[in-house]
Parts: sequence; structure tokens; C-alpha cells
Amino acid sequence: MGIKENLDIINANITAAAEKSGRKREDILLLAVSKTVDVPRIKEAVELGLAELGENKPQEINRKYPEIENVKWHQIGHLQTNKVKYIIDKVCLIHSLDSLRLAEEINKRAEKENIDMDVLIEVNISGDEAKHGIPPDEAESLALAVSKLPRVRVKGLMTVAPFVEDAEENRGYFRAMKKLFVDIQAKNYDNIDMKYLSMGMTNDYIIAIEEGANIVRIGTGIFGERNYNI
Repeated sequence: MGIKENLDIINANITAAAEKSGRKREDILLLAVSKTVDVPRIKEAVELGLAELGENKPQEINRKYPEIENVKWHQIGHLQTNKVKYIIDKVCLIHSLDSLRLAEEINKRAEKENIDMDVLIEVNISGDEAKHGIPPDEAESLALAVSKLPRVRVKGLMTVAPFVEDAEENRGYFRAMKKLFVDIQAKNYDNIDMKYLSMGMTNDYIIAIEEGANIVRIGTGIFGERNYNI
């Protein structure tokens, strides 16, 4: 199937899952993950209405940024402190904040550019040692520490759930993320705006939305299997 047919299916699924959780389609951001996707195919997706793109690697954002207009870019992959300078003026949201040191570097670079940078705290909800993110019980304290930085704005939480054949296996993780999100939100901390809960990918986004996600990151479901030779 082509990109249009894939998007029709995904949008129908998002609408149904949103309604099941008492929300509307427009409450959910479909973030198109364009890693390893060539520019012409990304442009095709943009022409079909996708206005926000996520990349794992700063160098990919740098390469594609000048070629694709009228979109917002998100940094969704692990971000090293020495790569912040390459994307600080290009992305609208960094999903993968996992240390105060990284937040301080983002703050420093944002100060230089005279901008404010929105971030999500990345939580390793499953405790998988192969994944990035902080343990759930450290999320609130990191968010509080980051909230003291003048140029960084905490906007919510992100997680990468385990890859499973049966998406139902991740429901408990998504539910735990929503609870953590609501618990922090309820405390009304200054400079912490629990607006976004970024979770769910091609294999489990329906379950993620049912459990409260309002950003889902979908690549393969839109563009087909990845070509890592690009």
C-alpha cells in the first residue's frame, strides 16, 4: 500500500482509539517518523497533510531540514550533549531528555540562540537496560531540576515501550506512564506544563492512545519497512 492508504488506516485507528478514551481525533498528534526515509517520500507525506516530523539523529534533521518546508521537526532519539548545537534552532520539541546535564546543555545553546526549548522527560517505564530514559521514580525530581533552567520548558513525558508481538502486553506500561503524567501534572509546579504524553509506535499506538497518549510516533506504519542503506 502507498502512503495515502496507510495514512487513511492510521487516521481511522487514531479516531477510534481517541473516541474510546473520551477524546477527539484532533487531540492526538500523529508524528511521522521519517528516519531512513528519503526526501521525496517525506514530501509526499507532507503533501498529504503531515505537518510534524520526528527524527532519531541530529544529522538527519540537519540534512533534511533545508529541503522540506512548512513542517515542524522533533528530536525523538537519544541526544548526546555534543549534538545539541546542531538542532537547537531547528526542532520544536526534544522528546528524549534523560539527564540534567543534557538539559543544562540545551539551556546553554537555547540561551545563545535567544529561544526557549520545549522538552519531554524520557522515562524507561519497562526497566529495559537496552533502552534510554530514567526510572519512573526519578522523573519528577528531574522535571523539577530542569524547571529551574530559564530557557528549557518541561512539556510532558515520553517513553519507548518494548517491541512486542501482542500490543496488549504494553498496556500496563502505558497505563503506568499516564499515572505518572497525571501525578506530576496534579502538583502544578512552576515551569512544568504536563501537556504531552508521547508514547506508542507502529505496533502499539492504538493501545497507547486508549491509555492516554496524545503524541504517537509512527514511521513504518506510514512509510513501509525502513531502508537502512539510505
